[in-house]
Amino acid sequence: MIEEIELTREPVVAPLAPVAARVRVAAYVELTKPRITLLVMLTTAAGYFLGAGRTLNYTGLLHTLAGTGLLSSGIAALNQFMERELDGRMRRTMMRPLPMGRITPRGALIFGAALTLSAELYLLLLVNPLSALLGAGVVIGYLGCYTPLKTRTSLSTLVGAFPGAVPPLLGWTAATGHVSVEGLVLFAILFLWQFPHFFAIAWMYREDYARAGILMLPVIETDGRLTKQQIVVWTLLLVPVSLAPAALGLSGAIYFVGALVLGALFLLTSVAAFLTLSRRNARRVLLASVLYLPFLFGLMVLNQ
Repeated sequence: MIEEIELTREPVVAPLAPVAARVRVAAYVELTKPRITLLVMLTTAAGYFLGAGRTLNYTGLLHTLAGTGLLSSGIAALNQFMERELDGRMRRTMMRPLPMGRITPRGALIFGAALTLSAELYLLLLVNPLSALLGAGVVIGYLGCYTPLKTRTSLSTLVGAFPGAVPPLLGWTAATGHVSVEGLVLFAILFLWQFPHFFAIAWMYREDYARAGILMLPVIETDGRLTKQQIVVWTLLLVPVSLAPAALGLSGAIYFVGALVLGALFLLTSVAAFLTLSRRNARRVLLASVLYLPFLFGLMVLNQ
């Protein structure tokens, strides 16, 4: 079509270029996984608010969120570059930009590397070295350990939970300049939350993961016995840890009651999945986890 248009010199050429440009821009935006990046930024902001207390530095908060957003976007792009062949085998990911050919692997690599390096420099120069160090740990843990291990062992979920839990701790260190018990509690909450969340997703898409050779727990044990046990166990551990911010003075009595109610509802959903681990109940666990986290951190910040 391009050669024909050039030969006949039809004026239709002009409007085609902007359409192609918009498609490419949209593909690069999709490569950053905006929804996940937004969740990362929200938990980072919560950590910053809690660390800053009454001495909130809005400029520091904006720099922290900008650096974290760049970092999350860059890691998402590099992860999709590394897993482009696996994504092409799974129905839930085969429409992503790289499997569909809307972006070249080289373009994704350059884009992701540029975002990640920019994020590290941004955090180092405009936030503080400790936050940049935590960011580097996320890059190494997620891209260097978790991503390669996904096709080798089901323990990759445990490995990936460590870098996945860093955002609120990074927000805390950005505000305070140090790691403390309070910051580690925020880390622990997000660390524990990831397991019921990820296991629910893994059960829902176990056929897809098996097709791609990704060794999630439901792929290894198809009856779901261990998967549903893990969902309940990690949720049980999460409930008391979620109450620790009140005990440490980070939040007050309203948060304590709210966290108890949220934890009980989350646990009830997990127990229902334990009794009958169907796709429907796994989806309910996933929905409960998605609602639980922002409500918990939001209540923690509002009642600090």
